[in-house]
Amino acid sequence: MKTHRKKTSLISFLMGAVFFLLTAPAFAERPDTFAPLVEKYGDTVVNIYTTQTVKAPPIPYFPFQDHPDVPEFFKKFFEQQQQGEGYHGQAVPQPQKRTSLGSGVITSADGYIITNNHVIEEADEINVRFANHEEYEAKIIGRDPKTDIALVKIEPKQPLPFVTFGDSDKLRVGDWVIAIGNPFGFEQTVTAGIVSGKGRSLGSGNYENFIQTDASINPGNSGGPLFNLDGEMVGINSAIYSRSGGNIGIGFAIPVNMTKNVIEQLKTHGKVTRGWLGVMIQSVSQDLAKQFGLDKPIGALVGEVTPDSPAEKAGILPGDIIIAYKGKEISQMNTLPTLVAQTPIGEKAEITLVRKGKKENVTITVGKLEEEDELHGAATQESLLGLTVQELTPELAQSLKLKEKEGVIVANVEPNSTAAEVGLRAGDLILEVNRQEVKNLADYNKAIAGVDKKESLLLLVKRDRHSRFVVLEPRR
Repeated sequence: MKTHRKKTSLISFLMGAVFFLLTAPAFAERPDTFAPLVEKYGDTVVNIYTTQTVKAPPIPYFPFQDHPDVPEFFKKFFEQQQQGEGYHGQAVPQPQKRTSLGSGVITSADGYIITNNHVIEEADEINVRFANHEEYEAKIIGRDPKTDIALVKIEPKQPLPFVTFGDSDKLRVGDWVIAIGNPFGFEQTVTAGIVSGKGRSLGSGNYENFIQTDASINPGNSGGPLFNLDGEMVGINSAIYSRSGGNIGIGFAIPVNMTKNVIEQLKTHGKVTRGWLGVMIQSVSQDLAKQFGLDKPIGALVGEVTPDSPAEKAGILPGDIIIAYKGKEISQMNTLPTLVAQTPIGEKAEITLVRKGKKENVTITVGKLEEEDELHGAATQESLLGLTVQELTPELAQSLKLKEKEGVIVANVEPNSTAAEVGLRAGDLILEVNRQEVKNLADYNKAIAGVDKKESLLLLVKRDRHSRFVVLEPRR
């Protein structure tokens, strides 16, 4: 009996040893030090200092200056100050200089540098400082506010070290990454962490697909690179989530695969042209997935199809759920706009969708997204108010537990918009616009089309079992 127990123990020990040897390479992926990687690629990271000239606020009006007992000398003095004339013709108040800090990464030997758009967008002067404290003045090649990417250029005295682009699609949650930047002005600061999540959205735009990391990122890291352990740049550090302004372990980087096309277009054309389908989409919840016959909540639910758009020509209908685009799964709604935007204009793309519980494949010819500046300011009433809507379908009514069979549902509300200020939110049912009954999307579009864009809208909105009126004032 004792011999049998000894054999069993020996076998267990040997099996454990074999398991450890087989899995040891995975544990060995964690480096003892990041120093060799930093020494090799740290010089590709630069600090960016910007200067912006801002007008000083006017001197306020003082009620006592009109008092009959105040001498005329002082009355004239205050009037001239408030008109910006100063006393005896001197210019008062004087413009002020505002400076900000950020980071950047060199992408070519001849001086092209990537940074965030928000680092340089309002700058009058842009200066780039290297790790050896050598400085250059930079000029803007192009900016793309939608992805928060900007490209600047310096004229270096000698060829520069530059980064190698990695493949951010291959990143896994749990992979090691390091960030290098200029947080709070501390130059060439290196932090390490892991990929905490992928495909994150902060709700500030349509083209968000952030990498989340717990590598320490703080103000000043913006525009700096996120490296993998092979020394490849896999992201551009862009934002943090914090209530105090400091790092709490939740930082966000723009995937490098998203930036490749943007940078190439900025370098060639100075602006970015994006692909367009012509659909209004929303996320698929667990309840919606059941209603539409999906095993799990994935894809982008089409709520509206723009007339004469590529989507309409391809036969896409409201109620379709797009689950794949050019062979890539649409695991969540915000993945689709990013993929479409990167598609060349006129290229054909295969879309897999679910319609009435069955999968179908359609081929679409991608159109061009007309940017706001190309529309000569012809912003719609919806864009001014900050909300988008879609027609109520039987599936939506059942999912939202609505008795109504007709109406228009709020699909999305932009943060900090007029709609958000009055408390509108996704799922609200719009029953009337300016006392006109709204039964479908056509009624809604007709109602808002007849309103001047400077006029307010009176909406009758139902939420849960209660209805209320709200007034939306377009922002001037």
